[in-house]
Amino acid sequence: MKRILFCLFFWMFVSSINAQVLIVRDQLTHDPLENVTVYCEDPPASVLTNAMGKADVSKFAGADSIHLELLGYRTALYSYEQLEEKQFNILLTQSPFLLDEIVVSASRWEQPKNEVPNRIISIRPMDVTLYNPQTAADMLNGSGEVFIQKSQLGGGSPMIRGFATNRVLIAVDGVRMNTAIFRSGNLQNVISLDPFAADKTEVVFGPGSVIYGSDAIGGVMSFYTLTPQFSTGDQIYLKGNSVIRSSSANFEKTGHFDISIGLKKWGFTTSTTYTDYNDLVMGSNGPDEYLRSQYVKTIGGQDSTVTNPDPQKQNPSGYNQWNLMQKIRFKPNERWNFNYGFYYSTTSDYPRYDRLVRYRGDNLRSAEWYCGPQVWMMNTITASNFSPDSWYDDFNITITHQFFEESRHDRDFRKATKYHRTEKVNVFSANFDFDKNWLERHRLFYGAELVLNKVSSTGEDENVSTGNIVPGPSRYPDGATWNSYAAYLNYHYKASSKLTLQSGLRYNQVTLDAEFDTTFYPFPFTKASMNTGALNGSVGMVYL
Repeated sequence: MKRILFCLFFWMFVSSINAQVLIVRDQLTHDPLENVTVYCEDPPASVLTNAMGKADVSKFAGADSIHLELLGYRTALYSYEQLEEKQFNILLTQSPFLLDEIVVSASRWEQPKNEVPNRIISIRPMDVTLYNPQTAADMLNGSGEVFIQKSQLGGGSPMIRGFATNRVLIAVDGVRMNTAIFRSGNLQNVISLDPFAADKTEVVFGPGSVIYGSDAIGGVMSFYTLTPQFSTGDQIYLKGNSVIRSSSANFEKTGHFDISIGLKKWGFTTSTTYTDYNDLVMGSNGPDEYLRSQYVKTIGGQDSTVTNPDPQKQNPSGYNQWNLMQKIRFKPNERWNFNYGFYYSTTSDYPRYDRLVRYRGDNLRSAEWYCGPQVWMMNTITASNFSPDSWYDDFNITITHQFFEESRHDRDFRKATKYHRTEKVNVFSANFDFDKNWLERHRLFYGAELVLNKVSSTGEDENVSTGNIVPGPSRYPDGATWNSYAAYLNYHYKASSKLTLQSGLRYNQVTLDAEFDTTFYPFPFTKASMNTGALNGSVGMVYL
């Protein structure tokens, strides 16, 4: 018996010596790097790191030249002896120029960036770490490529080459966020996205209408969130992050936590973020007209203009926000992949500071002006199929339901009537996207899209003295619908190693039906309808 135990112990000891594990991490974030190719020519051997950045390099013992390569990182070269000196812990440095970076937003499928006839920038996790943004709008602004109009703390309206709101498209994991009430004025919907949950953000400059529709005439902002990973070995894949942050400018209090669990065929990712902002305090080196010297305070039921004890404090401007995300991934085999995503964001009431600083005579014009909670909820299911022997190589179907709610509340100085305007939008969408390669040089992207919008818009007028509430005019026609039906085709031709051609067509049919209430405004009509179509196309060329 003792001999058996001794042999077992000796075998375990020898195995632990023979199994030498290399761990590869990112130099900046120290996150483990998956799929790092570790190879040498003498002796000939190669291995890939797993999801935890680990690989068994026992067979490389004695090698003089061991290469470590990963797309987006500088190639590292070590001898086995040098790896031993570093205790088999290696940090790879990110490459400053990703010439062969892969982008998705231009065609809804992965393409080499240098073959896309659009200017595209990518905001990666390391960039988010550097920018340290408070909101998704600040993250875009930090890139230096997207202008953000921000008239209050709870705001951020992206502009690309002079286009904004309903002329630039916001997409989350391939799903359009734009709705029927995306108007020409500035919108704050992008702050509903959580920068901590973004795995990568791509900004396409110039028309993206062939793939996304007329909303994308100015550009596309595609946000790709954290994706559940699978376990590549016998151990469960487990990875988590947490952040606690504060900022002196608005006494920000942020807490974030995300965790990913991966099994052989199942993956789960949970992310939650809570942020609370006090009133924003401006800098001391600026024009005096920017100072907030007075604000309105209701004392004993009477509006009064009072002196602000701290003119640099934008009183009121603070608010708070919750962001939640849950994703589930299931891969039964090599051909099928299923994803479910739940996204939820809500804010508290947030003041329209730009409206609160306007004067009428000697007094401020508004006693109250704030937006109600901005709510966004999305449920999406995606099924992907790989079938290279069929009339497509890859196929995605995405079915989504989104719910939006926003409201506006305002009351003039020393006026009894407070106006409440609330909008809710339910959006159902379905996308069918196909990708086909043939003869190495030809690639076809094609698909169809269905988007159905139903708008609920109500108005109420409240007497703050008596508490009496009566119906008021709505901002939009209540019960209106806006629907879009589209099909697209995009052809990619690799003429040579230097020349790439890409062209596309899209046909869009748009319908709108709305009934107008003439109770409050004497419209000369009671109904509005539209049923029209448009064919648009694009041609692009890339020469290296």
